[in-house]
Amino acid sequence: MNAVAEAPLADPPSDSADAGWRAELRLAYQRRGARTVLVERAHRGPLVVQRALYPEGEAVCHTILVHPPAGIAGGDRLALTLELGAQAHVLLTTPGAGKWYRSAGAPGSLVQRIRVAEGGVCEFLPQESIVYDGALGTLGTEVELAGSGAFIGAEVLCLGRIGAGERFTCGELALRTRISRDGRPLWLERGVLEGGAGLLDAAVGLDGAPVSATLLVAAPACDAGLLEAWRAIEPMAGRGAVTLLPGLLVARWLGPACEPGRAWLAQLWGAARPAVAGRAMQVPRIWNT
Repeated sequence: MNAVAEAPLADPPSDSADAGWRAELRLAYQRRGARTVLVERAHRGPLVVQRALYPEGEAVCHTILVHPPAGIAGGDRLALTLELGAQAHVLLTTPGAGKWYRSAGAPGSLVQRIRVAEGGVCEFLPQESIVYDGALGTLGTEVELAGSGAFIGAEVLCLGRIGAGERFTCGELALRTRISRDGRPLWLERGVLEGGAGLLDAAVGLDGAPVSATLLVAAPACDAGLLEAWRAIEPMAGRGAVTLLPGLLVARWLGPACEPGRAWLAQLWGAARPAVAGRAMQVPRIWNT
């Protein structure tokens, strides 16, 4: 059995004027022989992982990211750092939907930094995020790839608790995503979703759809053949589209609920994974609970 170096991170100076959770999690993985191993785990606050899982053999380490409060409230600051060594293969997901809670005024934030070394594969597939009416937050994702390193990342956003008839009438969620390879940008995106703004209903925006989903695949295997395979997969509901950029496949979806969006992204992931990671799709068990 491989030992994991684990230690708490130091608490930052307190600031009574900016109340909220401070949580940070750092995970490092290495390839040792045929096995991907979680070699370092450091955390502060309510953001943890329990243990490494191997449902599809030693080569791929499945990890479930756990945030016991189950959501981000005003003033919360969460940071996640992932380091994948050469040839390491990691799949990360969450046990359920994340939430951005209504804020009384202070914004919350989640910053995700992912670094993948030569030949590594990071599959970052959290379940959907529900943005409550009145939420204030920033979601940032930065991915740095080296050499032939690959990244598969999904993001599903539900604006309002649609099952309860809630819509996103006020609040704000700022989004930024950056993917680079060997220091050169592959994907740069910034945007702001403002509650009640006309862009949420405009045809050039979200066209009234409360749920949006994105799948990004950055890998040398992204080519015209894989694009055609994606185009052959039609969404069961809502509207989806795919495109190919140099070294990057992008899928977008708009629809009325999370389930059909997740299902479409899963099919796209299943088509891409053999080409990108050399193995068939393995649905995380936690998705079925």
